[in-house]
Amino acid sequence: MDEWRIPLGDWVESFIDWLITVLGPLFDLVGTVLKETFEGLQSTLNFAPAWLMIIILAVLGGLARNGTFAIIAALGLFLIALMDQWEQAMLTLALVLVAGAVATIIAIPLGILASRSRAFSNAIRPVLDFMQTMPPLVYLIPAVVIFTVGVVPGIVATIIFAMPPGVRLTELGIRQVDAEVVEAGHAFGSPPNAILRQIQLPLALPTIMAGINQVIMLGLSMVVLAGFVGGPGLGQQVLSAISRIDVALGVEAGLSVVILAIFLDRVTAGLGTRSTVARQKEAA
Repeated sequence: MDEWRIPLGDWVESFIDWLITVLGPLFDLVGTVLKETFEGLQSTLNFAPAWLMIIILAVLGGLARNGTFAIIAALGLFLIALMDQWEQAMLTLALVLVAGAVATIIAIPLGILASRSRAFSNAIRPVLDFMQTMPPLVYLIPAVVIFTVGVVPGIVATIIFAMPPGVRLTELGIRQVDAEVVEAGHAFGSPPNAILRQIQLPLALPTIMAGINQVIMLGLSMVVLAGFVGGPGLGQQVLSAISRIDVALGVEAGLSVVILAIFLDRVTAGLGTRSTVARQKEAA
């Protein structure tokens, strides 16, 4: 059967080599921007003492949820500090925030475009399916080839892996807006862009926030895998624990990831709930 083999992998490798040759300066610029943004954010997060950052994050959690969650969040974050994983956790948080922000900035416009064009929606759907079903570690291979080992390929792979839910839920949220409300906007002579900004996006905000929540959760899961290509943070700790068969380090790093994931999930979900409540109050 060797004579029937399709050298798809060789074609993809040649295509990546061609991309590096043609778009090398652009990749260098993207890599520099992502690296500088990450370094600036992680320096900010690690500049303040751990106890101060714990208070700030707990207050943020309290504003997003309630006082009980703020206390629980503070205890969880304090446990990370007691396990001596605070600096690594802040590196991971910085990586998640940078990748999540970029993925969201790309995903929301694509979701808006998909909601307004059935042809574009049908065209992008298989691409999103491919992005979500491809094993995450595979994304690291071309990312390393293009950007070399370090934090940048981890961020790029995280963006690609985490972006699809943002696109899908943005499109879904806009399409679920009551058609009668949109028709009322048209009746008052509002242009399409005004209807999008003033009617569709505000009403779709809870669903969009759910998409952002999923982007962050997928980003956090991918950030751990980014440790395999030199991505800093808890992923590196997990990788080190695996290579050294260090159960203690593995438990501490893994528990830190869990605490960080729960905190980010509850905060983003809480922000989405608050946006829904605020919209209902305005409607009333």
